[in-house]
Amino acid sequence: MIYLKTSEEIELMRQANILVSRTLGEVAKWVAPGVTTHKLDTIAREFIQDNGGRPACLGYGGFPGTLCIEVNEVVVHGFPSNYTLREGDIIGTDCVVELNGFHGDTCYTFAVGEIDPKVMALCKTTKESLYKGIEACVEGKRIGDIANAVQTYCEARGYSVVREMCGHGIGKKMHEDPQVPNYGRRGIGPVIKNGMCLAIEPMINLGSRNVKIAADGWTCSTKDGKPSAHYEHTVAMVDGKAEILTTFDYIQEVLGDRFI
Repeated sequence: MIYLKTSEEIELMRQANILVSRTLGEVAKWVAPGVTTHKLDTIAREFIQDNGGRPACLGYGGFPGTLCIEVNEVVVHGFPSNYTLREGDIIGTDCVVELNGFHGDTCYTFAVGEIDPKVMALCKTTKESLYKGIEACVEGKRIGDIANAVQTYCEARGYSVVREMCGHGIGKKMHEDPQVPNYGRRGIGPVIKNGMCLAIEPMINLGSRNVKIAADGWTCSTKDGKPSAHYEHTVAMVDGKAEILTTFDYIQEVLGDRFI
C-alpha cells in the first residue's frame, strides 16, 4: 500500500533528509587515498548520533554498517571494511537516517583523487539521469515515466541499467511502496500523487547490466568487474511536482571544483 504523507509529515521527512545530506557532507571531508571505508562509516555513524538521529541501515536485516559502501564494481550494499581507498577509485556512500520517526535516504559517488575519464563520464551521466528521473516525477504521470527517463538517458550514452535493484517509497519505514525501477515503459505503474515520498536512485554500469551477489548475501557487484555509479535523492510530491528533500550542497561545499 502506498502511504501518502501530510504536509506535517513531509516537514518531518525534510528534517531527516537534511540530516542525511549533512552526514554525507561530513563524509566528503574524509574521502581520500589512504582512508579505510570503515573510517568513513564510523564518521557517518557518529555524526548522525551526535545530531539526534539513528543510523537506519545499521543492524537492518543484519547489515553491519551505517553506510552501504560501493567501491568501483560494487553496485550497492557493500560492507564497510578495512579496505583502504586508492587513487583512481570511486566510492558510493548510500546512507539512511531516521529522525523523529521518519527516514531520509541519499547516495553520492565520490571520486578518490584523479579517476579515469571514462569513469568520470559514467558518474556524471548517472547523476544527470537522477535529475531526469526527478523531472519526470509529476502528478498524474506514472512510476514508469521516471524509470523510462533514467533508462533512455543512460542507454543513449552507452551505459547499462541495473535491473535487480531499484528505488522505493520512503517515510516511517525505510522501504515503502511503490518500487521505483530505473528501467521500464512510460505510462505504466502506479500513478504519481501528491503526498508520495520516493527515493529515486539510478544505479548505472560502465559495462554489462548483469550483477552478482556475494556470499555475504548483501554485496551486489557488476558481473564483469567494471565500475558502477549510484546517486540518490529523496523527493516529496508537493503541489503536483517533486520537491527534492535531500541535497548535495553540503558535499559541494567540501569538494569545490572536485564536485562531480
